Amino acid sequence: MIVYDLSCDNAHSFEGWFGSSDDFASQQDRGLLSCPVCGSDRVTKAPMAPAIGTKDRSPSGEAGVDTAAETETLSNKPMPAEVAAALKALAKAQAKALEKSEWVGGKFAETARSMHYGERDEKPIHGQATREEALGLYEEGIGVSPLLVPLAPPDELN
Repeated sequence: MIVYDLSCDNAHSFEGWFGSSDDFASQQDRGLLSCPVCGSDRVTKAPMAPAIGTKDRSPSGEAGVDTAAETETLSNKPMPAEVAAALKALAKAQAKALEKSEWVGGKFAETARSMHYGERDEKPIHGQATREEALGLYEEGIGVSPLLVPLAPPDELN
């Protein structure tokens, strides 16, 4: 199975599982793909970020930066060197920003809400939230932002 990040013409992002790249192309050609948010049938593959290591050290000695980004593919075509470099820089910047942030796991929405309402001290946090939880926080005026580079929970690292 292949998992693709997909997006529609209304900029909604979601993922799809396919038996092969030909299976994706066939379903796309036959109009079988649609956005689960808005129903649009104008669905394309979205750029996919490479997997980012979190415990490895690159030759330069920087933790959390995967040098394999230079060889990853984007939409079944070789990734341009500029894109690989940009993704690597983005991953490095995100890792730096998270250094002083506490992982709160699945309690992200609950923790963010309690800090917003003064029930606990404010501090930088990161964790997991469902789309609905994130929208709820937004509607309450609580600022949240998704991580641009996928991050494995600390307990899932080897």
